[in-house]
Amino acid sequence: MAKQVQVKYTQLFINNEFVDSVSGRKFSTINPANGEVIAEISEGDKADVDKAVEAAKRAFDRKSEWRKMSPYARGQLIHKFADLIERDLDYIATLETLDNGKTYKNAVDDIYASVAFLRYYAGWCDKIVGTTIPSDADNFTMTRKEPIGVVGQIIPWNYPFMMLSWKWGPALATGCTIILKPAEQTPLTALYAAALAKEAGIPAGVVNVIPGYGPTAGAAISEHPDIRKVAFTGSTEVGQIVMAAAAKSNLKRVSLELGGKSPLIIFDDVDVEEAAKIAHEALFSNHGQNCCAGSRTFVHSKIYDEFVKHAKQLALDRKVGDPFDSKIEQGPQVDQDMFDKVMGLITSGKQQGAVVETGGERKGTVGFFVKPTVFSNVTDDMRIAKEEIFGPVQSILKFDTMDEVIDRANRTNYGLASGIITKDINKALTFAQAVEAGSVWVNCYDVISPQSPFGGFKQSGMGRELGEEGLKEYLEIKTINIKIAN
Repeated sequence: MAKQVQVKYTQLFINNEFVDSVSGRKFSTINPANGEVIAEISEGDKADVDKAVEAAKRAFDRKSEWRKMSPYARGQLIHKFADLIERDLDYIATLETLDNGKTYKNAVDDIYASVAFLRYYAGWCDKIVGTTIPSDADNFTMTRKEPIGVVGQIIPWNYPFMMLSWKWGPALATGCTIILKPAEQTPLTALYAAALAKEAGIPAGVVNVIPGYGPTAGAAISEHPDIRKVAFTGSTEVGQIVMAAAAKSNLKRVSLELGGKSPLIIFDDVDVEEAAKIAHEALFSNHGQNCCAGSRTFVHSKIYDEFVKHAKQLALDRKVGDPFDSKIEQGPQVDQDMFDKVMGLITSGKQQGAVVETGGERKGTVGFFVKPTVFSNVTDDMRIAKEEIFGPVQSILKFDTMDEVIDRANRTNYGLASGIITKDINKALTFAQAVEAGSVWVNCYDVISPQSPFGGFKQSGMGRELGEEGLKEYLEIKTINIKIAN
């Protein structure tokens, strides 16, 4: 049964204070397991974003406490922030499960991972260095790497706290100041994180959190002339809107982590049962609500029928229900809109001739639960093979040759992630070189670490998060040339 938890923060967070929105409007955040209202949240819009930007600009002033702070001290603050997250891990994970619907176990794993991402970037604070450059004999040339300034960050609802850590880590490490808009479906853990940032000693104005809707609060961030960079994670369609607004306003820097329709290739030289388990987790993890989910499962024709049998059984065995129950592996989809989208695509798969091996319908009558669904006999022209479902729906396609499957894997506008399962290193390397994707996993899937860059090709985005590459999205490089007196 769901834990009893008090929601402590429901207002906007601006300049280290929780405040009502200028308009006074509120919106409901819903428990997707039962459809009930958890809390009423202050709804931010342009006026609130303007206030947050003014606070962030003051915090970024060259004479401010934040700008004058040593890199070492900045790293210590991020570590302190991570300490507080660990202290309150149970409460944060409970909020995450309540607001998002992911299992409590998965939420705990997400929060631990978030701590690791933040600590990784804390360690970078005093290691962001420029270079000296050979130049003419009477000149000395060097570079400085400087924070870009006030940054806007818009995060999704599928990994609410983890996506916050991905955004705040490099922004804080480089010395930027932040206006974050959490997804309207899942604002609770971002607001709690803001309170912990203040408790950690991060100065006023450095971190600001504005819950609200994309067309209002999100648009205000994308369009604001004093925000110098915007980072967005979400759908490709909204990413295009963000990029257009950023270009029109002030040509602000943009990084985008967008949708995917990622291929997972399974050859006939594998342990089929083990391959089916990898493919199952690649798709069904986080209820299928994962931008890099292995949502096109290509299986060699020689093992296709055996693989489908294992995939069906794994889906049948997957336990769906109350996300606070330790035996449950899958909770609800995040809201009614996503539930309807998933069910609509399941209907299209049936209508276009795919075979429903199991699932294909909702579970129960309360909450947004979808039975784990496996489709076989899927072809490339079906909607379930082309569109991002973002739900617990596995589409299994058949292939015969390496060249064929590479061409089919790349026949998409997306290019976020990919995987291959084979015992043949030559096949693995051939695929890794040929596939158009930002991540390639061999004999595993969705393995992400703080030190490894993550991002997409094509319409799956631009720029990279995590690793040293993630820092570059928040830095300007200044070249300094000094005349040497003879």
